[in-house]
Amino acid sequence: MYKFLVNYFTKRYLPRWIVLLFDILTVVVILQVSFFIRFGFNFEEVQKNTSLNHFIATTFLYTVLFFYFKSYSGIIRYSGLEDTVKIFKVVVAGGIIGFIISFLSEYFNFAHLKIALPKGVIVINSLLLMFELIATRLVVRSIYTIVTNQKEMTVKSVAIYGAGGAGLITKNTLLRDKKNKYSVCYFIDDNKYLSKKVLDGVTVIRPNNFFTPKFINKCHVEEVIIAIEDLNAKKKNEIVEKCLNYNIKVRIIPSVERWVNGELKSDQIKEVIIEDLLEREPIIINNNYTKEELTNKVILVTGAAGSIGSEIVRQLVSKEPTKIILFEQSESPLHELRMEINSLLSKNYPKVELKYVVGDIRNVTFVEKVFDKYKPNIVFHAAAYKHVPLMEEYPSQAVATNVKGTKNIADASVKFGSEKFVMVSTDKAVNPTNVMGATKRIAEIYIQSLSETQKTTKFITTRFGNVLGSNGSVIPMFKKQIASGGPITVTHKDITRYFMTIPEACQLVLEAGVMGKGGEIFIFDMGESVKIIDVAKKMIKLSGYNYPEDIDIVFSGLRPGEKLYEELLATKENTINTYHPKIMLAKIRLEDHVLVSTEISDLLFKIDSDKFDVVKQMKVIVPEFISNNSEFCVLDSVDNVKKTV
Repeated sequence: MYKFLVNYFTKRYLPRWIVLLFDILTVVVILQVSFFIRFGFNFEEVQKNTSLNHFIATTFLYTVLFFYFKSYSGIIRYSGLEDTVKIFKVVVAGGIIGFIISFLSEYFNFAHLKIALPKGVIVINSLLLMFELIATRLVVRSIYTIVTNQKEMTVKSVAIYGAGGAGLITKNTLLRDKKNKYSVCYFIDDNKYLSKKVLDGVTVIRPNNFFTPKFINKCHVEEVIIAIEDLNAKKKNEIVEKCLNYNIKVRIIPSVERWVNGELKSDQIKEVIIEDLLEREPIIINNNYTKEELTNKVILVTGAAGSIGSEIVRQLVSKEPTKIILFEQSESPLHELRMEINSLLSKNYPKVELKYVVGDIRNVTFVEKVFDKYKPNIVFHAAAYKHVPLMEEYPSQAVATNVKGTKNIADASVKFGSEKFVMVSTDKAVNPTNVMGATKRIAEIYIQSLSETQKTTKFITTRFGNVLGSNGSVIPMFKKQIASGGPITVTHKDITRYFMTIPEACQLVLEAGVMGKGGEIFIFDMGESVKIIDVAKKMIKLSGYNYPEDIDIVFSGLRPGEKLYEELLATKENTINTYHPKIMLAKIRLEDHVLVSTEISDLLFKIDSDKFDVVKQMKVIVPEFISNNSEFCVLDSVDNVKKTV
């Protein structure tokens, strides 16, 4: 009945004549009140000084003014400043006219008609009338807002996973939310001693009892909010998986250090995204020498505006080096990074100096000018072409950037006395099946062989898999496809990839720069690889859709050069442990620098030749480079590839 009445009245507007009639009645009532106030609530004095003519004249005057200023024409539930101004004009005009009539009554001596109001009554009446007319409209507007908000604000039935301190804080935060209305139905917790207990008015239930078809259908919970501090990745995945299986929306509270002034805000409780589910247990590096080694150094970062390069810069800033040179070819991304980093520096690290260099690492003359000018102590080399299908089409460009560019930076590091050179490589360099991976492997071979010929610069390589959130990665592409209504495109039903976060990858790069002694390839224990089709299905569910009813997945076939499974170690390599169980060193074969330099010179000489000649020479340098699903597969024969043990 209540909802019916609310819907009925909120869809209709009060007729203007009723508003006008109400305002006129208000004038009559307020005038009577004004007389009582003026004469001290003395009934005899009020009766002696009041006549019917006062009410008739005043009512007529204000009725005319209401019509003239159209103060009744607005919709009361939406009353605003314009309506208030109209009422102000009506009352002020009425007061002025009232004073004029009062003076004329005294001057022309027609006070006996009892049309003119006493001056005190005019003042009191004007003040009360203005307040009453404005207040009435504001009250009606407020009531309408409250009623309609209750009508439109549907109650969300939620369960909070975690009955500890964070869970209780989350419950109180939800109840204080002014934008949404929540009903916290249950706490879900593994603690058997809390099972069926009532905590702050809410029943605690164990996960095994909650996540059953019978209970889910009974409780009608729309959303589960994960509120557990220090939740590990495996447990988080288990909880989300259970929720997705029952089509329950999942959100999660941020870590305590991200709360605003130590207080959790409702808008900080974010929906779980696929990146959360692909995270592994973070590799914690407790090397106290990292900052010590990087502080007061001049550091150069190539590819500084890219996904990896920009994060390296962000992490370097906190180490407080003397100067960071950001070397980047793309002007716009570098400009955006400049605006971001400069703001960070001015607030927290005013002593760190940043230099922004727009240039191409393939230009050896320009590279040497930069090194000669800044004399970097440490070089982090992140610049590279990385997209497999594109580089399969343009092998010469891949060689020019990934091989020649790396060679230019490495040679300049030796020539100008850099202490360390840290290269960002890829798992695609292991037993490469594509041009991009092969160029990165050639770059690895060159800097390792160079490391053996001199003692000036220590050359270090880091290898890792796909980086979450990087430019061109599969996750942003899937998000766009879901936003456009699908379908999601996956190359193969069995394709798998390793994933890691950008901050974690860059932490490894910085750590390698500190602990490396020269010639090493550092790799991660990246855990289990992930099937891309499973990622796609989870993303569909996290977006609130069902597979395949709402959004389907189609298989486009492996792209040229693409692998089904990525590797972190080549078949001829093995690993040795480091001080950290999750970080290992690849034991690789060493190459003769003279031979490598000759073969790379031949490759660079052919860079403007036919692309098959370019790739053929790459296969000479990297015998394990066997093309997959590519036009270059014809080169993989006994006659065309040099056999190397």
